[in-house]
Amino acid sequence: MSTPVTLEDIYKIFQKSQEEADRRFAEADRRAAELAAEADRRAAELAAEADRRAAELAAEADRRAAEADQQRAEREKSLAQLEKTVERTAKAVDGLTTRWGRFVEELVEPAVLRLFQERGIDIRYTYSRAKNRQPGVAMEIDILAVNDTVAVVVECKSRLSQDDVNYFLQKLTRFKASFPLYQNYHTYGAVAGIEIDEGVDSYAYRKGLFVIRPSGDTVTIANDQKFRPMAW
Repeated sequence: MSTPVTLEDIYKIFQKSQEEADRRFAEADRRAAELAAEADRRAAELAAEADRRAAELAAEADRRAAEADQQRAEREKSLAQLEKTVERTAKAVDGLTTRWGRFVEELVEPAVLRLFQERGIDIRYTYSRAKNRQPGVAMEIDILAVNDTVAVVVECKSRLSQDDVNYFLQKLTRFKASFPLYQNYHTYGAVAGIEIDEGVDSYAYRKGLFVIRPSGDTVTIANDQKFRPMAW
């Protein structure tokens, strides 16, 4: 015959179950606390690693920016030095070109009267670097040789190119506008060069220009006796 279950037995069972539940809840709380602590630790590690990496990247960016600034400063310094060198070289070349141009003019000008008188053009006066500075009609002539009815305009170059000839031809079309004193003169053109590019003398000849070139210690007109100059 079984022993009857009393109220005390039920209470003991309940009490034991409650103790087991409390133990399990406590274990769950402990485990949850451990997991939370582990999560916090891991999050802190990740945050620290992220901060460290960000600091490294920022430092690297700053280093590269500093290098770029230094390189830019060095390039700007080099460019400034190069610009100064180019400027000095340009001035030297301009000075040399000017001196060569003056040399050609000084070589040609004393011979101009004789050269054109030998060609039947009775030139009596020469003017070096005749200028008109008025806006719109400004012009400079290397050598201007004239008498009472004829003007000869001479362009002097250390090296005469076809572009020089073309530019001079344009200048001749504007000559009388720049120098109206010679409006009614028969005007001829002449180009002179210490060196003359290949074929340029023939080109100038065909355009009706006298060609003056070195001959010994002086200069001569290269055009043959059949040449007929163009008058402007």
